Amino acid sequence: MADVAREQERGRAGRRLRWCLIRAHGWTVPVLLAVIAVDIVLGGAMGPWFLLLVALAVPFYAGVPLWLRSGRRQAAHEPVEVEAPVTGEWLALNGPADKVPSHGVRFLGQEYAIDLIVDSEERPASTWWPPMRRNEAFPAFGRPLLAVAGAEVVHVEDGARDHLSRGTYPALLYMLVEGLLRQALGAHRLLGNHVVLDLGGGVYALYAHLRQGSVRVRPGDRVGTGQVLGGCGNSGNSSEPHLHFQLMDAADPRLAVGVPFTWRGVGVPADGTVFSVSERR
Repeated sequence: MADVAREQERGRAGRRLRWCLIRAHGWTVPVLLAVIAVDIVLGGAMGPWFLLLVALAVPFYAGVPLWLRSGRRQAAHEPVEVEAPVTGEWLALNGPADKVPSHGVRFLGQEYAIDLIVDSEERPASTWWPPMRRNEAFPAFGRPLLAVAGAEVVHVEDGARDHLSRGTYPALLYMLVEGLLRQALGAHRLLGNHVVLDLGGGVYALYAHLRQGSVRVRPGDRVGTGQVLGGCGNSGNSSEPHLHFQLMDAADPRLAVGVPFTWRGVGVPADGTVFSVSERR
């Protein structure tokens, strides 16, 4: 019994340490920017202490995510079969059918993530002008997003604005700089409005870039398969209204490793594939 108690206490201590590191990691860039501003105002009064702070902050910021993931094994189980998170006709992009990690990085548990857009005649096609468009021009905007299984809601964010599209070449340059800033400010700035579901068995579903004010659920809610969670949006690090969907092995994507999925009746659509899901009754 004593050994069990000690093991449980070590587990709790480890979780507390991870959460402290996550919080400190989120404050690293804002604090460093504030120190830089103060040092400039004071005419470089910090001297070598400023260089020492930067030398410590940079490896800390880069190393914490790597250390947090180092104790987690790459998902080795078979793909988890769930329902599709949408109905109607959608186009799959950046999915795991063609490569893993599907988005080119393992950051935020994105190994098996997929993006979905609606590519119809109404969707703007120009890649140059106007450089940015209102979200209402895109047919995916506001489309309902559905629970892929019976689950418990464990995290919700719904306050990020839906910005203009970034799908043209001029806007993508802006988005590149904006994306670096969002990454520095934390995961929630990248994901925008998002919902995390606990599907059970150590598997979690993440829905990102939801429309501001559209989320219909709150942490602690139980949802049924096919229940509407919110609407497709363009918040966070997004070029146009779309759904970013992934399964992962932890509720916090900063700690998570991606989990492979397959959608019942659809499978895993390849990049550039248009697929259709019937309305559920």
